[in-house]
Amino acid sequence: MEKISDVTIQPCSSTPYIKPLRITYTQDGVKKIWDAMKVHDSVCVLLYNKSRDCFVFVRQFRPAVYINSVVTEKQADGTETVDSAKYPGTLGLSYECCAGIVDKDCSLVEIAKMEVLEECGYDVPLENIQKITSYKSGTGVSGAMDHLFCAEVTDVMKTGPGGGLKEEGELIDLIEIPLRESRKWLFDEAINKDGELILSVLWFYDHYGK
Repeated sequence: MEKISDVTIQPCSSTPYIKPLRITYTQDGVKKIWDAMKVHDSVCVLLYNKSRDCFVFVRQFRPAVYINSVVTEKQADGTETVDSAKYPGTLGLSYECCAGIVDKDCSLVEIAKMEVLEECGYDVPLENIQKITSYKSGTGVSGAMDHLFCAEVTDVMKTGPGGGLKEEGELIDLIEIPLRESRKWLFDEAINKDGELILSVLWFYDHYGK
């Protein structure tokens, strides 16, 4: 997963997942410009394995995390490159809750169930998936809606290997963090984690810590 090479950076006009935008508007009589992105909303599921008394997270290489952790070099043709021998792929590894974009004609909880099965291999009954909250994320860039869920699972529910959909290029590791070690791990700044993971785990402590 962390074996990264031939890194180049080029302009992006649009993809099926993001659409860069330049927004112009007048606020209190002042003309303003803001650059943003139109993106999909998402679901995120915190998994707690009751059989093992641990959280189940996913770990994957995130190019955006990587590129914000390195120094790029400008080339003669205008592109930028990264010396991957100097900056290893481990800089872009991120620990996250199971998650996916909202791009299917299904309910949010059904999408959450699909993502858990694809990424983590657990076939979770819909009634086991509990809503935590929804909130706006990336308010300075995207303003998309993230929907957080929590699901209690057991080893009996593990029906597949997980790891994501290979045909879509997903390469995902499953990481188990014992509950007794999770507080120290959660605030270890040397480990890349997103805000959804931190928020959902703190919610878990608040609701189930006793």
